[in-house]
Amino acid sequence: MPAFLLRLSWRLPVRLGNDVWQEFFDDFNASVWRLELHPVYTMPQEDTNLTRYRSGERLPDDHWSPWMERVKGYVDSGRSIGRVHVVRKPLSEYLRFEFDWYYRHHVKAGEDIRILDLTGKPDPGLPDHDFWLFDEKRVVKMLYRPDGTQIGRELVDSPDIEEYKRYRDIALMDAVPFLEYWPG
Repeated sequence: MPAFLLRLSWRLPVRLGNDVWQEFFDDFNASVWRLELHPVYTMPQEDTNLTRYRSGERLPDDHWSPWMERVKGYVDSGRSIGRVHVVRKPLSEYLRFEFDWYYRHHVKAGEDIRILDLTGKPDPGLPDHDFWLFDEKRVVKMLYRPDGTQIGRELVDSPDIEEYKRYRDIALMDAVPFLEYWPG
């Protein structure tokens, strides 16, 4: 068991602070995958970039970020990182921003980003919360207010891994690669 897990208090729920959260990404062995369900994520650290986007500014095609460097490191070491973002049209301003400022660059670093467009379609059986699945063994539920403000990250104690893998598989089934959905 990774050392950082031994340091966690095993009272329920286990909320993950920033340091421990970063260790989840540093210590995964083979794969990490995320399901995103929200049309808006209110992230204070993105305020400046969102303002720049609203003013018409776009990042250059050769943009490179610390997150991209991490992703490239994961991929170069034989690990995989991916996500599916579930969307419905019309796309929110935030999604257009996220697609232009982040996703179109992150795929260049090797992140497998896919989009599941459920416009006019019934829910295929996905959960009501975002989550990260680490090495098909650990689940971290992402907690948000209705406005998209993150209020925490919770390590799921004794998750039904088969259920979370099923959620992943449902999302991947009809999702398309990001650059196919949003060619830029």
